[in-house]
Amino acid sequence: MQVDQISQYVPVLILFLVAAGFAFGMILLSVVVGNVVNKWRRKHLPIKDIAYECGMLPVGEGNTRLSVKFYLVAMLFILFDIEVVFLYPWATVYKEMLTNMATRTTILLSMVSFLGILFIGYVYALKKGAFDWKR
Repeated sequence: MQVDQISQYVPVLILFLVAAGFAFGMILLSVVVGNVVNKWRRKHLPIKDIAYECGMLPVGEGNTRLSVKFYLVAMLFILFDIEVVFLYPWATVYKEMLTNMATRTTILLSMVSFLGILFIGYVYALKKGAFDWKR
């Protein structure tokens, strides 16, 4: 029985080895092709070392500061979009758990409390003006 269970993981191991071999092979191939191509192009110009080679010289710093609004939008995304990940499993087992008397109220109360916490977060963001995009 134990050997049979381990033999079921052999295709997964083979797939992992093929994927790792492909990844390392592509990296090795890009290094080899890059070295071959660079031998053909012997000219090395200092202008080629400038970042964002697009025909214009770069002006200013390379990394600008992002607005705090960007981070606020990211946190709101986490707050109001990732809860869908928790709603799908609940929705799939909800009908099943209604048949069991022990879990009938537990599953509903757990989701109501979860949605209540989300609603409190929504009200907090609303009071702080997080949805005022013109600010």
